[in-house]
Amino acid sequence: MKTSIATVSISGDLPDKLEAIAGAGFDGVEIFENDFLAFDGSPADVGRMVREHGLEITLFQPFRDFEGMPASHRSRTFDRAERKFDVMQELGSDLLLVCSNVSPVSLGGIDRAAADFAELGERAAKRGLKVGYEALAWGRHINDHRDAWEIVRRADHANIGLILDSFHSLSRKIDMNSIRSIPKDKIFIVQLADAPLIDMDLLYWSRHFRNMPGEGDLPVAAFTAAIAETGYDGYFSLEIFNDQFRGGHARSIAADGHRSLIHLGDQVRRIPTAESLTVPAMPNRAPVKGVGFVEFSTDERDAAALIDILHTLGFRKVATHRSKKVGIFQQGDIRLIVNTEEKGFANTSFAVHGTSAYAVALTVEDAAEALARAVALGAEPFSQPVAEGEIEIPAIRGVGGGLIYLLDDKSELGRFFEIDFLPVEDEVAVVPAHLLRIDHVAQTVAYEEMLTWLLFYTSIFETRKTPMVDIIDPAGVVRSQVVENDSGTLRITLNGAENRRTLAGHFIAEKFGSGVQHLAFHTYDIFATAAALRENGFRPLQISPNYYGDVEARFGLDPDLTERLKVENILYDRDEHGEYFQLYSGTFGEGFFFEIVERRAYRGYGAPNAIFRIAALKKQMRPEGMPKN
Repeated sequence: MKTSIATVSISGDLPDKLEAIAGAGFDGVEIFENDFLAFDGSPADVGRMVREHGLEITLFQPFRDFEGMPASHRSRTFDRAERKFDVMQELGSDLLLVCSNVSPVSLGGIDRAAADFAELGERAAKRGLKVGYEALAWGRHINDHRDAWEIVRRADHANIGLILDSFHSLSRKIDMNSIRSIPKDKIFIVQLADAPLIDMDLLYWSRHFRNMPGEGDLPVAAFTAAIAETGYDGYFSLEIFNDQFRGGHARSIAADGHRSLIHLGDQVRRIPTAESLTVPAMPNRAPVKGVGFVEFSTDERDAAALIDILHTLGFRKVATHRSKKVGIFQQGDIRLIVNTEEKGFANTSFAVHGTSAYAVALTVEDAAEALARAVALGAEPFSQPVAEGEIEIPAIRGVGGGLIYLLDDKSELGRFFEIDFLPVEDEVAVVPAHLLRIDHVAQTVAYEEMLTWLLFYTSIFETRKTPMVDIIDPAGVVRSQVVENDSGTLRITLNGAENRRTLAGHFIAEKFGSGVQHLAFHTYDIFATAAALRENGFRPLQISPNYYGDVEARFGLDPDLTERLKVENILYDRDEHGEYFQLYSGTFGEGFFFEIVERRAYRGYGAPNAIFRIAALKKQMRPEGMPKN
């Protein structure tokens, strides 16, 4: 699978874009004309830069309003084409994209357009160039790749071919089976883009909301498979128009793009009829059995306060590391690790972010295979020295530069806790609070990073993304989307902050980056848990009493149940599947907190309650400008 990306897809000036594209691992690049025109060097300078980066120019684009022009405009149109050919020859590019005409003066007619392309093909052939025709979804006369193909077929010229673009075809819901009958040698290049399903004007949708394959809702994999079934073995190129990407970091966006194409290729290569698509084999997406542990980096002072909270939640210290200042606190299947080492990555993380849940371990079927897939998709592996006889856990870098450790039960990794730790008895007596497992891990990221991490998780692990929802904060809106698996053993909520006045934005600003903002624990009986927590001295987040009158009316709750909820500061929600109960701690540090949930077949995450939880938590935030204790 040969990969390419259009320069318009990422931010920066042309040299920066080319450096990012090459660094991400692409084979080629489409030169978008505006990027060339804004550059001070000559076409030859651009071509030289591209080749010095080890790239090939796959396409020069766009050439607009060509076919079917009236006689009074036709001569000038071909003069413009000759000028494009001059530039292409200096660039060292041999393929020009012509998009279907949108000019109000253009004339319809398949044969008229085919005659124009036949003549253009003759002119291109004299220079050793080729021309690809693309049907814009909003083209004046041609807006369907089937009609564009008919024009190319009738033009009947070796130097005239078709350019297929997933957005233009899928946005109009054109039957993909029509692609399978197109001869592979007449498909000159394939452009790919995904998009969220939004009901809006096609041109506006295209210019502002395209994203990488796998980040949206269009059936890009099926589209790509249909092309592969023709035997096509040319370039697959990303053409992305997205306001968010234009303001992002070029290297990050380019890396996302390359990951999206490799993941897409891996999906398609598994379809028997798409065997022409050659992609290096990699392991399957990793099934996740559960969260093995969450590790906090901290110092001795903060550790004491954190451990006090864990005790009130019913956690007991059960083990200490053989050679490090690291302890395990456990309840049910939940393991929380507190690391106060004064060297190593945990200490570095503490120095930058303060006390934080900097590492999450996922138990997968095969850790080595999960690591291999992650690295094949561009994830950064992590390792650091361990003492003799101790286990080195494979890991990759995750959100905010934190770590994702990979455990399994089939190797010595399954004996990690037994080998690296010594059992201890906690000196503090606590009442177990019936917490069974981690229900979900909530990570707060800058809004512009959300698509990056959605693609990261869904391409490496056997998960799916849920629709985005808006979380209302008194100071703004936070966008929330969930990555989860079918069994519920992995649920990660990604909350995108757009301004620092929201609770999520404050957390990112104070922690100097994205990270885990809260952990949610599952209980089978929220009221039994609340009673045990009270015995341990737990102080729940205080919810406004006004909330309970409203929730009783909305759901028709029994007044006795409402009173129990109010006494325990428990929030309530219901969907078509069942009920949901939520109990929160106050904040620790700058915005971190714990949540306890009981699910009674409920499938959501209590989004309607977020505004009330956030309002209560923000009362505990340090006012802007006030020094830390």
